[in-house]
Amino acid sequence: MKMRELKSLEEEYPEYDSPDSPTKRVGGKADNTFEAVTHTVRMESLQDAFSKDEIRDFDNRVKDAVSGAKYVVEPKIDGLSVSLEYVNGVFFRGSTRGDGDTGEDVSANLRVIHSIPLKLNEALPYIEVRGEVYMPKKSFNKVVDRQLLNGEKPFKNPRNAAAGSLRQKDSSVTATRGLDIFVFNVQQIEGKELNSHKESLDYLKQLGFNTVPFYTIVDSVVEALDCI
Repeated sequence: MKMRELKSLEEEYPEYDSPDSPTKRVGGKADNTFEAVTHTVRMESLQDAFSKDEIRDFDNRVKDAVSGAKYVVEPKIDGLSVSLEYVNGVFFRGSTRGDGDTGEDVSANLRVIHSIPLKLNEALPYIEVRGEVYMPKKSFNKVVDRQLLNGEKPFKNPRNAAAGSLRQKDSSVTATRGLDIFVFNVQQIEGKELNSHKESLDYLKQLGFNTVPFYTIVDSVVEALDCI
């Protein structure tokens, strides 16, 4: 009832319509076309390391290129990588990684993820961040139970479920899937200078983004391995 009243007031007084209004979170349109988006900063794939020796090899390559490097150790969520763009602090566009150079515009579906701010705590001229959309296990279990109850084929795992939910043509369906996100990188920014990855993560939290629950900075690969 209150949501309907708010929507009616926004239609009557559009000058008071806010980009972070709850009415922007419920989804609705079933005609998402997923237009192509060219990434001006390539969304590289993240390199895996499966042993301590591979991490030490990486450290050696870093030392050959950079002196006095520090490392940030942070958890990595296996989901669907997306770009979020903001103009003057307001959410402008969200897109999938795609092949790294070209992704798809999934703005309508990203808008219904409640942990994605539609308005930042600071009105930067422009910022693009990278995050990982995922489906928490609790949400996954609810979706699977609902699918089984309806006689539908259930998702095999949370990652497939997140990917399928983010590419729904109807954002109101996406809104029922309980998706979440961790933002982990600044792709490009105007109006602010950042000098380290740790500083950028702290700043992302300050802006209102959902970052990984804990991350730490260390001075050597030995300390990094201890954290892992």
